[in-house]
Amino acid sequence: MRDLDRALADIVAIRSQIAVGTAFRGYGPATMAATGAVALVTAILQFWLLGDPTGEPLGFFLGWFVAATLSGLIIWIEMRARSRRHHSGLADAMIHQAIEQFLPAGVAGVLLAVVMWRFASEALWLLPGLWQILVSLGIFASVRSLPRSVAFAGAWYFISGFAVVVLASRTHMLSPWTMGLPFVIGQSVMAAILYFASGDNDVED
Repeated sequence: MRDLDRALADIVAIRSQIAVGTAFRGYGPATMAATGAVALVTAILQFWLLGDPTGEPLGFFLGWFVAATLSGLIIWIEMRARSRRHHSGLADAMIHQAIEQFLPAGVAGVLLAVVMWRFASEALWLLPGLWQILVSLGIFASVRSLPRSVAFAGAWYFISGFAVVVLASRTHMLSPWTMGLPFVIGQSVMAAILYFASGDNDVED
């Protein structure tokens, strides 16, 4: 029984090593474009419905939490379907690797929001820019298993994050556009990169 357990553990380790060296094709361009559309719709709705986002931070961040959850669900559904289609037996290992690469940035974003809400609510205007910077770090962490050109999308979020922090520092106000527009552009860039790279010719084998 011990030998069987060891053999199964070796198989899992081998599959994980193969997954590390395989280009992940679970992200689709249409899905990335759809998440950009979610960001645009969220920004428009908040522009219409929230008269003063700074005075209603709960409504502002709740709206973006719902948008992020919906976008994550859309990505998850297609990621599973595409991974089964492109990676067959390696699908679970590839999905696990993709989640593992982006998870630290995602968890940091959630915890940062909770801590700032609880202990530094006067600095909540920093969150939109900080979230974009964390997204950029998540993308950079995923570059090794995606088309190398996704680094351009990571660079966009990195630059836009700091730009949003600088702009917001003048007024300390929340705006749906400093969240919406960077994500619309960033997700559109991701969609274009995935479309033209096709997951084949721009990744390291």
